[in-house]
Amino acid sequence: MSSSFGRTLRVTVFGQSHSPAIGCVVEGLPSGFAPDLGRLQRFMERRAPGQGPWATTRKEPDVPEFVSGLNPRGETCGAPLCALIRNTNTRSQDYAALVRVPRPSHADWPAEARWHGSQDVAGGGHFSGRLTAPLCVAGGIALQMLEDRGVSVAAHLAQVGAAVDEPFAALGSPAEQTATLASQIDALAGRSFPAISPEAAAAMQAVIEDARKGQDSVGGRVECVATGMPVGVGSPMFDGVENLLARALFGIPAVKALEFGRGSQVAGLCGSQHNDPWVPGPDGAPVPAKNDAGGLVGGLTTGAPILFSVAVKPTASIGLPQESVDLATGEAVELRVKGRHDPCIAPRAVPVVEAVTALVLLDALLTYAPQ
Repeated sequence: MSSSFGRTLRVTVFGQSHSPAIGCVVEGLPSGFAPDLGRLQRFMERRAPGQGPWATTRKEPDVPEFVSGLNPRGETCGAPLCALIRNTNTRSQDYAALVRVPRPSHADWPAEARWHGSQDVAGGGHFSGRLTAPLCVAGGIALQMLEDRGVSVAAHLAQVGAAVDEPFAALGSPAEQTATLASQIDALAGRSFPAISPEAAAAMQAVIEDARKGQDSVGGRVECVATGMPVGVGSPMFDGVENLLARALFGIPAVKALEFGRGSQVAGLCGSQHNDPWVPGPDGAPVPAKNDAGGLVGGLTTGAPILFSVAVKPTASIGLPQESVDLATGEAVELRVKGRHDPCIAPRAVPVVEAVTALVLLDALLTYAPQ
């Protein structure tokens, strides 16, 4: 199984949903940085299970144990950083039937075909969203390192079902980006539900509650913005910042689509509409007058905010009856999934998207910064 990404900053995730522990190894972190572990824990709590009625009832503290990579002063020491998170609230018996009857739209059957019963089915094994917890450990530290470099990353829940939040103001003029975008990011700070508009948050929670009561699930969309990236970071073609983000973001379980800037809307635009004119910035260097490109051109950063969104599919494990196949007999059967599952994964995916974005951008700064 390939569970690593990054060039200079190399991140590896290990463990299974119901193994004794899960964790990450991060190679290439700059030395001499002392992460704020209290702040990291607060970031972890945004992803942790049991944080609200929209999430699974599986409750675990998700406190990382650092077994290497920090010196006695709590600073990164140049050695690979390894963090463990103990799994303390598993109920593997809930998954016993899934060894024989795979869930629709889950990896149960493809994994059986690939590893012939050797895979760990309980809780989804290595395919579980539980593995995003160590991603948040690594990404939470990367977020702090980026802030020291003047780069910030923020995300919000842009959509759940038909309920939609107001978008980040990152496509307009530099003035709009500076004022409105900053106020939107400030509004998100400290909120238990990650939407900019309180009205949108209430509507989204109502959609999720309806899905939960109906033993169903619902999908969503997460929008993310990164500000402060200097011009010219990246590489053309296969190592462009879009490419690096895409590879890592699609490693988040349940992500099914990704759009930068105007995204698929560009198919209906003319160049005269989509092109971002260059205008003199405060120091005379060119800056985009607007940001339909989402801060990226030719794989390189433009200096404007990097803006993208990811679509998150509905949770595959639902209580409604679904069609499946008994792998022992080859016969069609009806499956009702038991256990504790999120009626909507998207709210807890918001900090995960921030974490993965931070890891990719820090790696890009370390690997592909202008010479």
